Amino acid sequence: MATTQYYGTGRRKTSTARVYLRPGSGTITVNERAFEQFFPTAALRTQIQQAFAVTERAGQYDVLATVSGGGVAGQAGALRLGIARALCVVDGDLRRALKTAGFLTRDARAKERKKYGMAGARKRFQFSKR
Repeated sequence: MATTQYYGTGRRKTSTARVYLRPGSGTITVNERAFEQFFPTAALRTQIQQAFAVTERAGQYDVLATVSGGGVAGQAGALRLGIARALCVVDGDLRRALKTAGFLTRDARAKERKKYGMAGARKRFQFSKR
C-alpha cells in the first residue's frame, strides 16, 4: 500500500528539519517521539502549528519529522518552515497565504563568529592606556 506523502525541508540557526506530511488525523511525531513530549513549552507548540492554522488545514495531515542540530527554539522554527514548504507541495494555492504570513521565509539570523583579538563577536578585551 503506497501512502501519499509530501516533503519539506526547514532550517533555522543550526537546526535542520526533514518534514513528511501524510493525510491523516493531525498527529505530529518528532524524532519518533510525541510532539508534546519533544517540545516542552506551549509557545513552541503553537509556533509549529501556525502554518496549519493559517491555511485552515489543522487535523488533516499527520506530520513525521526528523530534527537535528541546535536547540529547541531553532528546531521549532525549522519545523515550522518545513511544514509550510510541505503544504506548498500539497497545494500550490496555499503559497500566497503562507507567504503573506511570513512562513516561507528562511530566518537567516545565526550566531556571529568570534573574531581574533576580541573577547567575543563584538566585545573587546579591556583597553589599558598604560
